[in-house]
Amino acid sequence: MPTPSMEDYLEKIYQLIDKKGYARATDIANALDVNPSSVTKMIQKLDKEQYVVYEKYRGLKLTSKGEKIGKKLVHRHKILEKFLHLIGVKDEESIYLEVEGIEHHLGQRSISSIELLVNFFEHNPDVKKRFKEYCYNYRDLVK
Repeated sequence: MPTPSMEDYLEKIYQLIDKKGYARATDIANALDVNPSSVTKMIQKLDKEQYVVYEKYRGLKLTSKGEKIGKKLVHRHKILEKFLHLIGVKDEESIYLEVEGIEHHLGQRSISSIELLVNFFEHNPDVKKRFKEYCYNYRDLVK
């Protein structure tokens, strides 16, 4: 099982490969705002754990194990972003930071439950509208 730090790297590597077709250490360092030497160390750990295949100076590829986890992590991130939008968080930077803060602390059961709730609201726009109205009115009451 990957550590939270490994998960951050796997998620970012998956996103970079999905977007650009490849992921280099410099791309990962820039995306995560970390030193390239830290990226190299983590890539070596991920390689040892068989999440990536790393060839020095050539870049890396996700193994099927790494791709499966990367895809799951990206999905988890999107679900949590949708949830925060749903409950009224508007600032994109806040949403990103809050998702980064909570995503490693929720188990799969909680993520699945949140996903069900998000899907419920997406498939029931009338209920979603009523919820948004309730939130708007309630916020006026507590000010």
